[in-house]
Amino acid sequence: MLGVSWPGLNHKQRMMMIGGMNASSGAMPVPTAVAMATLGTCRRYEFDGRKGFWSIYGKAKMNNLTATTRIAALEKRRWSVSPACSALAESRNKSRASFYEEVLQAAREKFTQEISFQSKDKDISLAKALLYVAVEDEAFLAFNREMDALSLHNERRDTPSPSNVKEWDSMEAVPLAGKNIYEWLVELDAIAKEVEAELVSRDIGCDLVEVIDSVNKVLFESRGFKRSSVLVDSKCLYLHSVLSTGCASAILLSVIYIEVCRRLNLTIVGSRVGGEFLIWPLTGNPEELFKVTSGHSLFGVVNGKCVEDPLSMASDINSNSLLGLNIATNRDIIGVALCNLIRLHWKQASRINHGLMLASPLRSAHKADEKFNQTDGSNVPLLRPQELRLAIMASERLLILQPHNWAFRRDYGMMLYYSRDYDAAVQELSICMAFAPEEEAEVLEPFVEKLHLMRLESSWKSPGQQGQFVFP
Repeated sequence: MLGVSWPGLNHKQRMMMIGGMNASSGAMPVPTAVAMATLGTCRRYEFDGRKGFWSIYGKAKMNNLTATTRIAALEKRRWSVSPACSALAESRNKSRASFYEEVLQAAREKFTQEISFQSKDKDISLAKALLYVAVEDEAFLAFNREMDALSLHNERRDTPSPSNVKEWDSMEAVPLAGKNIYEWLVELDAIAKEVEAELVSRDIGCDLVEVIDSVNKVLFESRGFKRSSVLVDSKCLYLHSVLSTGCASAILLSVIYIEVCRRLNLTIVGSRVGGEFLIWPLTGNPEELFKVTSGHSLFGVVNGKCVEDPLSMASDINSNSLLGLNIATNRDIIGVALCNLIRLHWKQASRINHGLMLASPLRSAHKADEKFNQTDGSNVPLLRPQELRLAIMASERLLILQPHNWAFRRDYGMMLYYSRDYDAAVQELSICMAFAPEEEAEVLEPFVEKLHLMRLESSWKSPGQQGQFVFP
Protein backbone atom coordinates (compact mmCIF):
# COMPACT_ATOMS: atom_id res chain seq x y z
CA MET A 1 0.00 0.00 0.00
CA LEU A 2 1.34 3.38 -1.00
CA GLY A 3 1.78 5.87 1.82
CA VAL A 4 1.46 9.60 1.19
CA SER A 5 2.58 12.38 3.48
CA TRP A 6 0.99 15.86 3.54
CA PRO A 7 3.17 18.31 5.42
CA GLY A 8 1.24 21.08 7.13
CA LEU A 9 -1.90 19.01 7.89
CA ASN A 10 -2.77 17.31 11.13
CA HIS A 11 -4.28 13.84 11.37
CA LYS A 12 -7.86 15.11 11.52
CA GLN A 13 -7.50 17.23 8.39
CA ARG A 14 -5.98 14.27 6.55
CA MET A 15 -8.92 12.07 7.52
CA MET A 16 -11.39 14.77 6.33
CA MET A 17 -9.72 14.92 2.92
CA ILE A 18 -9.57 11.13 2.54
CA GLY A 19 -13.19 10.90 3.54
CA GLY A 20 -14.13 13.54 0.98
CA MET A 21 -12.38 11.61 -1.77
CA ASN A 22 -14.13 8.37 -0.79
CA ALA A 23 -17.48 10.09 -0.89
CA SER A 24 -16.91 11.61 -4.31
CA SER A 25 -15.30 8.66 -6.07
CA GLY A 26 -16.06 5.16 -4.97
CA ALA A 27 -14.49 3.50 -8.00
CA MET A 28 -10.92 4.66 -7.35
CA PRO A 29 -9.01 3.59 -4.20
CA VAL A 30 -8.12 6.50 -1.98
CA PRO A 31 -4.34 6.00 -1.97
CA THR A 32 -4.26 5.73 -5.79
CA ALA A 33 -6.21 8.96 -6.27
CA VAL A 34 -4.03 10.79 -3.80
CA ALA A 35 -0.84 9.48 -5.39
CA MET A 36 -1.98 10.49 -8.89
CA ALA A 37 -2.79 13.98 -7.69
CA THR A 38 0.53 14.31 -5.93
CA LEU A 39 2.65 13.02 -8.85
CA GLY A 40 0.71 15.15 -11.28
CA THR A 41 1.34 18.24 -9.21
CA CYS A 42 5.05 17.59 -8.80
CA ARG A 43 5.48 17.01 -12.49
CA ARG A 44 3.61 20.19 -13.29
CA TYR A 45 5.93 22.11 -10.99
CA GLU A 46 8.91 20.87 -12.94
CA PHE A 47 7.19 21.49 -16.28
CA ASP A 48 5.79 24.98 -15.94
CA GLY A 49 7.24 26.38 -12.74
CA ARG A 50 4.00 26.88 -10.84
CA LYS A 51 3.89 26.28 -7.08
CA GLY A 52 2.36 22.93 -6.65
CA PHE A 53 0.45 20.64 -4.47
CA TRP A 54 1.76 21.91 -1.16
CA SER A 55 0.67 25.53 -1.62
CA ILE A 56 -2.89 24.40 -2.28
CA TYR A 57 -3.32 21.86 0.47
CA GLY A 58 -1.22 23.54 3.13
CA LYS A 59 -4.07 25.78 4.33
CA ALA A 60 -5.52 25.07 7.74
CA LYS A 61 -9.16 25.35 6.72
CA MET A 62 -10.51 23.23 3.86
CA ASN A 63 -13.78 21.35 3.71
CA ASN A 64 -14.39 18.07 1.94
CA LEU A 65 -16.07 19.59 -1.11
CA THR A 66 -13.23 22.07 -1.70
CA ALA A 67 -10.61 19.34 -1.41
CA THR A 68 -12.45 17.02 -3.80
CA THR A 69 -13.04 19.77 -6.36
CA ARG A 70 -9.45 20.96 -6.33
CA ILE A 71 -8.01 17.46 -6.61
CA ALA A 72 -10.27 16.83 -9.61
CA ALA A 73 -9.11 20.08 -11.16
CA LEU A 74 -5.50 19.14 -10.58
CA GLU A 75 -6.08 15.74 -12.16
CA LYS A 76 -7.60 17.40 -15.25
CA ARG A 77 -4.73 19.87 -15.54
CA ARG A 78 -2.19 17.08 -15.04
CA TRP A 79 -3.33 15.40 -18.24
CA SER A 80 -3.12 18.67 -20.19
CA VAL A 81 0.52 19.37 -19.32
CA SER A 82 1.94 15.97 -18.42
CA PRO A 83 5.59 15.30 -19.26
CA ALA A 84 4.52 12.42 -21.51
CA CYS A 85 2.44 14.80 -23.61
CA SER A 86 5.29 17.29 -23.57
CA ALA A 87 7.76 14.65 -24.74
CA LEU A 88 5.35 13.59 -27.49
CA ALA A 89 4.98 17.18 -28.64
CA GLU A 90 8.75 17.67 -28.62
CA SER A 91 9.21 14.44 -30.57
CA ARG A 92 6.62 15.60 -33.09
CA ASN A 93 8.36 18.96 -33.39
CA LYS A 94 11.69 17.27 -34.08
CA SER A 95 10.05 14.99 -36.62
CA ARG A 96 8.50 17.97 -38.41
CA ALA A 97 11.80 19.82 -38.28
CA SER A 98 13.54 16.80 -39.83
CA PHE A 99 10.90 16.68 -42.55
CA TYR A 100 11.32 20.36 -43.40
CA GLU A 101 15.10 20.01 -43.32
CA GLU A 102 14.85 17.22 -45.89
CA VAL A 103 12.75 19.48 -48.12
CA LEU A 104 15.29 22.29 -47.76
CA GLN A 105 18.16 19.99 -48.64
CA ALA A 106 16.32 18.49 -51.62
CA ALA A 107 15.47 21.94 -53.00
CA ARG A 108 19.08 23.10 -52.61
CA GLU A 109 20.38 19.94 -54.30
CA LYS A 110 17.96 20.37 -57.21
CA PHE A 111 19.01 23.99 -57.60
CA THR A 112 22.69 22.98 -57.56
CA GLN A 113 22.08 20.27 -60.14
CA GLU A 114 20.19 22.66 -62.40
CA ILE A 115 22.96 25.26 -62.48
CA SER A 116 25.78 22.69 -62.45
CA PHE A 117 28.82 23.80 -64.41
CA GLN A 118 29.03 20.33 -65.91
CA SER A 119 25.95 21.12 -68.00
CA LYS A 120 25.80 23.58 -70.85
CA ASP A 121 24.45 27.00 -69.99
CA LYS A 122 21.80 26.86 -72.72
CA ASP A 123 20.36 23.71 -71.12
CA ILE A 124 19.70 25.45 -67.79
CA SER A 125 16.03 26.15 -67.15
CA LEU A 126 15.60 29.59 -65.60
CA ALA A 127 12.10 28.67 -64.48
CA LYS A 128 13.12 25.46 -62.72
CA ALA A 129 16.10 27.04 -60.97
CA LEU A 130 14.03 29.95 -59.64
CA LEU A 131 11.17 27.67 -58.61
CA TYR A 132 13.63 25.57 -56.59
CA VAL A 133 14.67 28.81 -54.87
CA ALA A 134 11.03 29.52 -54.08
CA VAL A 135 10.43 26.00 -52.73
CA GLU A 136 13.36 26.24 -50.32
CA ASP A 137 12.27 29.62 -48.99
CA GLU A 138 8.63 28.56 -48.74
CA ALA A 139 9.55 25.43 -46.77
CA PHE A 140 11.56 27.57 -44.36
CA LEU A 141 8.65 30.01 -43.92
CA ALA A 142 6.14 27.16 -43.56
CA PHE A 143 8.17 25.64 -40.74
CA ASN A 144 8.27 28.98 -38.94
CA ARG A 145 4.52 29.44 -39.36
CA GLU A 146 3.90 25.97 -38.00
CA MET A 147 6.11 26.56 -34.97
CA ASP A 148 4.38 29.89 -34.31
CA ALA A 149 0.99 28.18 -34.46
CA LEU A 150 2.21 25.46 -32.10
CA SER A 151 3.51 28.04 -29.63
CA LEU A 152 0.20 29.88 -29.74
CA HIS A 153 -1.67 26.63 -29.19
CA ASN A 154 0.49 25.83 -26.17
CA GLU A 155 -0.19 29.26 -24.71
CA ARG A 156 -3.91 29.32 -25.48
CA ARG A 157 -5.63 25.98 -25.43
CA ASP A 158 -8.67 27.36 -27.28
CA THR A 159 -6.67 27.84 -30.50
CA PRO A 160 -6.74 25.01 -33.06
CA SER A 161 -3.86 22.56 -32.98
CA PRO A 162 -1.45 22.65 -35.94
CA SER A 163 -0.98 18.88 -35.75
CA ASN A 164 -3.10 18.33 -38.85
CA VAL A 165 -0.68 20.15 -41.14
CA LYS A 166 -0.45 18.27 -44.43
CA GLU A 167 2.88 16.70 -45.25
CA TRP A 168 4.08 16.62 -48.83
CA ASP A 169 5.22 13.46 -50.57
CA SER A 170 8.27 15.13 -52.05
CA MET A 171 9.99 18.44 -52.56
CA GLU A 172 8.29 18.78 -55.96
CA ALA A 173 4.89 18.60 -54.24
CA VAL A 174 5.47 21.65 -52.02
CA PRO A 175 2.64 24.12 -52.80
CA LEU A 176 3.63 27.54 -54.08
CA ALA A 177 0.59 29.83 -54.12
CA GLY A 178 -1.62 26.78 -54.64
CA LYS A 179 0.48 25.00 -57.28
CA ASN A 180 3.57 22.84 -57.26
CA ILE A 181 6.65 23.21 -59.45
CA TYR A 182 5.29 21.06 -62.26
CA GLU A 183 2.01 23.00 -62.38
CA TRP A 184 3.84 26.34 -62.61
CA LEU A 185 5.90 25.01 -65.51
CA VAL A 186 2.64 23.96 -67.14
CA GLU A 187 1.43 27.53 -66.58
CA LEU A 188 4.33 28.82 -68.68
CA ASP A 189 3.40 26.29 -71.35
CA ALA A 190 -0.16 27.60 -71.27
CA ILE A 191 1.02 31.18 -71.82
CA ALA A 192 3.04 30.04 -74.83
CA LYS A 193 -0.03 28.26 -76.23
CA GLU A 194 -2.03 31.47 -75.84
CA VAL A 195 0.58 33.25 -77.95
CA GLU A 196 0.35 30.52 -80.57
CA ALA A 197 -3.43 30.90 -80.62
CA GLU A 198 -3.02 34.66 -81.08
CA LEU A 199 -0.71 34.07 -84.06
CA VAL A 200 -3.15 31.60 -85.59
CA SER A 201 -5.98 34.09 -85.24
CA ARG A 202 -3.92 36.63 -87.19
CA ASP A 203 -3.27 34.05 -89.91
CA ILE A 204 0.41 34.97 -90.21
CA GLY A 205 3.70 33.17 -90.39
CA CYS A 206 6.68 33.50 -88.05
CA ASP A 207 7.42 37.15 -88.69
CA LEU A 208 9.61 38.44 -85.86
CA VAL A 209 7.66 41.64 -85.31
CA GLU A 210 4.31 39.84 -85.25
CA VAL A 211 5.59 37.19 -82.81
CA ILE A 212 6.88 39.84 -80.41
CA ASP A 213 3.64 41.77 -80.73
CA SER A 214 1.65 38.64 -79.91
CA VAL A 215 3.83 37.87 -76.89
CA ASN A 216 3.35 41.41 -75.62
CA LYS A 217 -0.40 41.26 -76.12
CA VAL A 218 -0.74 38.03 -74.16
CA LEU A 219 1.66 39.00 -71.34
CA PHE A 220 0.72 42.64 -70.83
CA GLU A 221 -2.90 42.77 -71.99
CA SER A 222 -4.46 39.33 -71.57
CA ARG A 223 -2.42 38.28 -68.53
CA GLY A 224 -1.92 41.77 -67.13
CA PHE A 225 1.75 41.50 -66.17
CA LYS A 226 3.26 44.76 -65.02
CA ARG A 227 6.65 45.83 -63.82
CA SER A 228 7.09 47.10 -60.29
CA SER A 229 9.49 50.03 -60.20
CA VAL A 230 9.97 49.93 -56.42
CA LEU A 231 10.79 46.56 -54.88
CA VAL A 232 9.18 46.53 -51.46
CA ASP A 233 7.29 43.24 -51.70
CA SER A 234 8.93 39.84 -51.98
CA LYS A 235 6.05 38.68 -54.19
CA CYS A 236 7.67 40.59 -57.05
CA LEU A 237 10.87 38.57 -56.64
CA TYR A 238 9.61 34.97 -56.66
CA LEU A 239 8.61 33.42 -59.97
CA HIS A 240 5.48 31.67 -58.72
CA SER A 241 4.22 34.85 -57.05
CA VAL A 242 4.79 36.84 -60.25
CA LEU A 243 2.90 34.25 -62.31
CA SER A 244 0.11 34.36 -59.73
CA THR A 245 -0.23 38.11 -59.18
CA GLY A 246 1.23 39.61 -62.37
CA CYS A 247 3.41 42.09 -60.47
CA ALA A 248 7.08 41.55 -61.28
CA SER A 249 10.57 42.92 -60.95
CA ALA A 250 12.37 43.73 -64.20
CA ILE A 251 14.50 40.59 -64.06
CA LEU A 252 11.59 38.20 -63.41
CA LEU A 253 9.53 39.82 -66.14
CA SER A 254 12.50 39.19 -68.43
CA VAL A 255 12.67 35.57 -67.23
CA ILE A 256 9.01 35.00 -68.11
CA TYR A 257 9.53 36.66 -71.49
CA ILE A 258 12.58 34.47 -72.20
CA GLU A 259 10.84 31.26 -71.07
CA VAL A 260 7.70 31.91 -73.13
CA CYS A 261 9.71 32.76 -76.26
CA ARG A 262 11.90 29.71 -75.74
CA ARG A 263 8.76 27.58 -75.98
CA LEU A 264 8.03 29.34 -79.28
CA ASN A 265 11.53 28.55 -80.58
CA LEU A 266 12.46 32.24 -80.42
CA THR A 267 15.75 32.99 -78.66
CA ILE A 268 15.69 36.03 -76.37
CA VAL A 269 18.93 37.31 -74.86
CA GLY A 270 19.63 40.03 -72.35
CA SER A 271 22.22 42.14 -70.61
CA ARG A 272 22.55 44.45 -67.62
CA VAL A 273 22.77 48.12 -68.57
CA GLY A 274 23.17 50.35 -65.54
CA GLY A 275 20.29 49.56 -63.23
CA GLU A 276 18.24 47.97 -66.01
CA PHE A 277 18.14 44.50 -67.47
CA LEU A 278 17.38 44.72 -71.17
CA ILE A 279 16.27 41.87 -73.44
CA TRP A 280 15.94 41.51 -77.18
CA PRO A 281 15.45 38.74 -79.77
CA LEU A 282 18.70 37.29 -81.05
CA THR A 283 18.98 38.28 -84.68
CA GLY A 284 21.75 38.60 -87.22
CA ASN A 285 20.44 42.02 -88.19
CA PRO A 286 20.36 44.26 -85.08
CA GLU A 287 19.28 47.25 -87.20
CA GLU A 288 15.77 45.82 -87.56
CA LEU A 289 15.33 46.00 -83.78
CA PHE A 290 15.71 49.78 -83.88
CA LYS A 291 13.60 50.44 -86.95
CA VAL A 292 10.77 52.70 -85.82
CA THR A 293 7.28 51.47 -86.72
CA SER A 294 4.11 53.00 -85.32
CA GLY A 295 6.28 55.43 -83.39
CA HIS A 296 8.27 52.77 -81.55
CA SER A 297 11.26 50.53 -82.19
CA LEU A 298 11.02 46.80 -81.59
CA PHE A 299 13.76 47.16 -78.95
CA GLY A 300 11.65 49.73 -77.16
CA VAL A 301 8.50 47.63 -77.43
CA VAL A 302 10.22 44.68 -75.75
CA ASN A 303 11.84 46.71 -72.96
CA GLY A 304 9.11 49.19 -72.22
CA LYS A 305 9.42 52.83 -71.27
CA CYS A 306 12.93 52.56 -69.86
CA VAL A 307 14.46 52.99 -73.32
CA GLU A 308 12.59 56.28 -73.73
CA ASP A 309 13.62 57.64 -70.34
CA PRO A 310 16.45 60.17 -70.88
CA LEU A 311 17.73 59.41 -67.36
CA SER A 312 18.21 55.74 -68.23
CA MET A 313 21.36 54.38 -69.85
CA ALA A 314 19.06 52.23 -71.96
CA SER A 315 18.00 55.30 -73.93
CA ASP A 316 21.47 55.50 -75.49
CA ILE A 317 21.48 51.95 -76.85
CA ASN A 318 21.51 51.60 -80.65
CA SER A 319 22.35 48.86 -83.13
CA ASN A 320 26.08 49.53 -82.80
CA SER A 321 26.29 49.74 -79.01
CA LEU A 322 24.05 46.69 -78.72
CA LEU A 323 26.80 44.55 -80.24
CA GLY A 324 29.19 45.74 -77.54
CA LEU A 325 27.03 44.49 -74.65
CA ASN A 326 27.99 41.32 -72.84
CA ILE A 327 25.08 38.95 -73.26
CA ALA A 328 24.11 37.48 -69.89
CA THR A 329 24.23 33.73 -69.48
CA ASN A 330 21.42 31.85 -67.80
CA ARG A 331 23.60 31.62 -64.70
CA ASP A 332 24.09 35.40 -64.79
CA ILE A 333 20.32 35.94 -64.96
CA ILE A 334 19.76 33.65 -61.99
CA GLY A 335 22.48 35.57 -60.15
CA VAL A 336 20.71 38.88 -60.78
CA ALA A 337 17.48 37.44 -59.38
CA LEU A 338 19.32 36.19 -56.27
CA CYS A 339 21.01 39.58 -55.76
CA ASN A 340 17.56 41.20 -55.76
CA LEU A 341 16.38 38.72 -53.12
CA ILE A 342 19.40 39.45 -50.94
CA ARG A 343 18.87 43.20 -51.27
CA LEU A 344 15.19 43.04 -50.34
CA HIS A 345 15.53 40.58 -47.45
CA TRP A 346 18.46 42.51 -46.01
CA LYS A 347 16.46 45.73 -46.21
CA GLN A 348 13.56 44.10 -44.39
CA ALA A 349 15.85 42.46 -41.83
CA SER A 350 17.56 45.76 -40.95
CA ARG A 351 14.43 47.89 -41.05
CA ILE A 352 14.80 48.91 -37.41
CA ASN A 353 18.40 49.98 -38.14
CA HIS A 354 17.65 52.36 -40.99
CA GLY A 355 20.55 52.76 -43.39
CA LEU A 356 22.60 49.90 -41.93
CA MET A 357 25.06 48.62 -44.54
CA LEU A 358 26.58 45.15 -44.64
CA ALA A 359 30.11 46.51 -44.76
CA SER A 360 29.69 49.20 -42.07
CA PRO A 361 31.56 47.30 -39.30
CA LEU A 362 34.57 46.81 -41.59
CA ARG A 363 35.35 50.51 -41.61
CA SER A 364 34.80 51.01 -37.89
CA ALA A 365 37.17 48.14 -37.06
CA HIS A 366 40.10 50.47 -37.86
CA LYS A 367 39.05 53.11 -35.35
CA ALA A 368 40.29 52.61 -31.82
CA ASP A 369 37.49 54.69 -30.32
CA GLU A 370 34.69 52.67 -31.88
CA LYS A 371 32.45 50.56 -29.69
CA PHE A 372 33.12 47.64 -31.98
CA ASN A 373 36.39 47.14 -30.12
CA GLN A 374 34.37 45.82 -27.21
CA THR A 375 34.49 42.17 -28.19
CA ASP A 376 31.45 40.99 -26.24
CA GLY A 377 29.25 40.90 -29.32
CA SER A 378 26.65 43.11 -27.65
CA ASN A 379 27.17 45.85 -30.23
CA VAL A 380 26.01 43.70 -33.14
CA PRO A 381 22.72 45.28 -34.29
CA LEU A 382 19.59 43.23 -33.71
CA LEU A 383 18.00 42.23 -36.99
CA ARG A 384 14.82 40.37 -37.88
CA PRO A 385 16.04 36.75 -37.81
CA GLN A 386 13.65 35.30 -40.38
CA GLU A 387 14.44 37.90 -43.03
CA LEU A 388 18.14 37.69 -42.25
CA ARG A 389 18.06 33.93 -42.70
CA LEU A 390 16.32 34.31 -46.08
CA ALA A 391 19.05 36.74 -47.17
CA ILE A 392 21.72 34.27 -46.03
CA MET A 393 20.06 31.43 -47.98
CA ALA A 394 19.99 33.55 -51.14
CA SER A 395 23.65 34.44 -50.59
CA GLU A 396 24.57 30.75 -50.25
CA ARG A 397 22.97 30.01 -53.62
CA LEU A 398 24.76 32.97 -55.16
CA LEU A 399 28.09 31.55 -54.01
CA ILE A 400 27.21 28.23 -55.64
CA LEU A 401 26.91 30.20 -58.88
CA GLN A 402 30.04 32.28 -58.38
CA PRO A 403 32.24 30.68 -55.70
CA HIS A 404 35.27 32.86 -56.54
CA ASN A 405 33.47 36.20 -56.33
CA TRP A 406 35.14 37.82 -53.31
CA ALA A 407 32.47 40.55 -52.94
CA PHE A 408 29.66 37.99 -52.72
CA ARG A 409 31.64 35.99 -50.15
CA ARG A 410 32.37 39.13 -48.12
CA ASP A 411 28.66 39.98 -48.00
CA TYR A 412 27.84 36.42 -47.01
CA GLY A 413 30.42 36.51 -44.22
CA MET A 414 29.05 39.82 -42.95
CA MET A 415 25.51 38.42 -42.82
CA LEU A 416 26.84 35.51 -40.76
CA TYR A 417 28.43 38.07 -38.44
CA TYR A 418 25.10 39.87 -38.03
CA SER A 419 23.46 36.53 -37.24
CA ARG A 420 26.17 35.98 -34.57
CA ASP A 421 27.50 32.86 -36.25
CA TYR A 422 31.08 33.93 -35.62
CA ASP A 423 32.69 30.58 -36.46
CA ALA A 424 31.24 30.56 -39.97
CA ALA A 425 31.83 34.31 -40.39
CA VAL A 426 35.54 33.95 -39.62
CA GLN A 427 35.85 31.07 -42.05
CA GLU A 428 34.08 32.83 -44.93
CA LEU A 429 35.82 36.17 -44.45
CA SER A 430 39.21 34.44 -44.23
CA ILE A 431 38.49 32.76 -47.57
CA CYS A 432 37.36 36.13 -48.93
CA MET A 433 40.70 37.68 -48.02
CA ALA A 434 42.44 35.15 -50.27
CA PHE A 435 40.41 36.27 -53.31
CA ALA A 436 39.98 39.97 -52.55
CA PRO A 437 42.21 42.75 -53.92
CA GLU A 438 45.02 43.75 -51.59
CA GLU A 439 43.36 46.97 -50.40
CA GLU A 440 40.16 45.10 -49.55
CA ALA A 441 42.07 42.37 -47.74
CA GLU A 442 43.72 45.03 -45.58
CA VAL A 443 40.27 46.28 -44.59
CA LEU A 444 39.09 42.78 -43.73
CA GLU A 445 42.12 41.73 -41.69
CA PRO A 446 41.51 43.71 -38.45
CA PHE A 447 37.83 42.84 -38.54
CA VAL A 448 38.58 39.13 -38.83
CA GLU A 449 41.04 39.38 -35.93
CA LYS A 450 38.32 40.85 -33.72
CA LEU A 451 35.90 38.18 -34.89
CA HIS A 452 38.34 35.56 -33.59
CA LEU A 453 38.02 37.07 -30.11
CA MET A 454 34.24 37.28 -30.38
CA ARG A 455 34.15 33.64 -31.46
CA LEU A 456 36.15 32.60 -28.40
CA GLU A 457 33.90 34.56 -26.09
CA SER A 458 30.72 33.17 -27.63
CA SER A 459 32.05 29.63 -27.09
CA TRP A 460 31.86 30.12 -23.31
CA LYS A 461 28.28 28.89 -23.09
CA SER A 462 26.40 28.45 -19.87
CA PRO A 463 25.05 24.95 -19.05
CA GLY A 464 21.53 26.12 -19.84
CA GLN A 465 22.51 26.77 -23.43
CA GLN A 466 23.69 23.24 -24.07
CA GLY A 467 21.52 20.66 -25.77
CA GLN A 468 18.90 23.06 -27.07
CA PHE A 469 17.06 21.94 -30.18
CA VAL A 470 17.59 24.43 -32.97
CA PHE A 471 16.17 24.15 -36.48
CA PRO A 472 18.87 25.05 -39.02
